[in-house]
Amino acid sequence: MKLLTASALLCAMMALTAAQDECYVLKKSSCPAGWTEYNNKCYFYVSTPLPWVDAQRNCQTMSANLASVQSLGEYQLIQRVISDGSKANGRTWIGGSDGLQEGYWFWIDGTRFQYTNWCRREPNNSWGNEHCMEMNSSGDLCMNEGTSSEKERNLLIYHSKYLFSHLYLFLLL
Repeated sequence: MKLLTASALLCAMMALTAAQDECYVLKKSSCPAGWTEYNNKCYFYVSTPLPWVDAQRNCQTMSANLASVQSLGEYQLIQRVISDGSKANGRTWIGGSDGLQEGYWFWIDGTRFQYTNWCRREPNNSWGNEHCMEMNSSGDLCMNEGTSSEKERNLLIYHSKYLFSHLYLFLLL
């Protein structure tokens, strides 16, 4: 914040001292190449089949987590990222889990659990060991719970754990 304030003051001082000079602030994308930005989050689809826990570990190697979903708009965006990345709407792990306490769902990134699009009669903890959330469980493209060891359908999607910093470029003409 101090750097931004100092930069703004520098631009203002230059504008006052040299009326013919101009100062522009250009904002670059805050997501790395190949990622999709939505609402200050960056999404990336990975088609490598992994169990849920290994998928989360893989995310962490990229300073990311499995995706959390906070709204219908975000859910629809994630659907588009999955569809674009897989050319289908395959079953995809996201960051919801009730592995710590049955029935108490949380997002792995620590954000509040406020939006769901559960499939009919879900969550049901079928077989007594379903604790990991997936999207696109049926033709309804809804949320379901799966076992953490399943990997035959684990197409993955990540979002950035930390917002990528906005980069500013100052041009003096």
